Amino acid sequence: MSTPKENKQKDVFNDPEKLVLDSTLRPETWEEYIGQQIIKDNLKILLTAAKERGHVPEHVLFYGPPGLGKTTLAHLIAKETGSQMKVTSGPAIEKVGDLASILTNLSSGDILFIDEIHRLNKTIEEVLYPAMESRVLDIIIGKGPSARTIQLELPSFTLLAATTRVALISSPLRSRFSGGVFRLEFYTDEEIKQILRRSAKLLGVNITEDALSEISKRSRFTPRTANYFLKRCRDYAQVKKQELNNDMVTDALSLLEIDAFGLNSYDRKILEIIIDKFGGGPVGASTIAAAMAEEISTLEEVHEPYLLRMGFIERTPRGRVVTKKGYEHVGYDYPENRQEKLL
Repeated sequence: MSTPKENKQKDVFNDPEKLVLDSTLRPETWEEYIGQQIIKDNLKILLTAAKERGHVPEHVLFYGPPGLGKTTLAHLIAKETGSQMKVTSGPAIEKVGDLASILTNLSSGDILFIDEIHRLNKTIEEVLYPAMESRVLDIIIGKGPSARTIQLELPSFTLLAATTRVALISSPLRSRFSGGVFRLEFYTDEEIKQILRRSAKLLGVNITEDALSEISKRSRFTPRTANYFLKRCRDYAQVKKQELNNDMVTDALSLLEIDAFGLNSYDRKILEIIIDKFGGGPVGASTIAAAMAEEISTLEEVHEPYLLRMGFIERTPRGRVVTKKGYEHVGYDYPENRQEKLL
């Protein structure tokens, strides 16, 4: 007799449209969610204690780089508590009326998930404070001397929020997440391999262990990137009518211009421009962005963190500097007098 889990997997394989959805690979239990062990342990205690007291869980904020599983944790909390989850995002809530509509349509015990909460308008934040603390919504009716305030009671709900830029969230809003503020860390290669192994099974992909290791090594310590690479490698092996082995992975990722360290062509171009145009640095981020005809936010938030983490560049008070490792990676000779020039 097949289990519900097995039946779900069969349904996924019978529906080609579902195979392309990231939600297909989303973990459904704490055991399936790999990594972030400290956060999981804290959340289990938070949820269990709330359940035993008969209360809704307290508000929780997740932050960290994109693709580490913030949204997945929110879905897991909703599933574990058996709650309905309403999903929105900071940019989608443009007016106070939008937030009021969302809050008044919640039922008791519901979860409201706001992604990219740092992009909420400050005026909307002010309305959110009493809703989070006292479960009330203050609405102003009218304008001028005749204006009056109406206070609406809200049902008990839990606010789960996620952001990639926690520093942009105001201190009063951060302090109201009484359940905790949790930072998601990058994953280890072994954790990425476990995630890829599970994803390959769900997608019905046969892949060798060395191929798993190769994808993991280039995935920038991020599950979303790893799953993306797995799907592209699957496509490549399928078209080539070959087994998904290490050679197929190497060829597929080379086609995507992903090198052995996980750098793409844009990352390497950043290193080359700093070396060619600015003598290896130091140079400011705005100057680099202008030289590449790119937004400075894209440079600082998408590409620079990984180059820093891998030790290809350094940030100094005078600007960005390419390291010896960075020179060697893009095939340049590291100048012998380089350190003297930086002094």
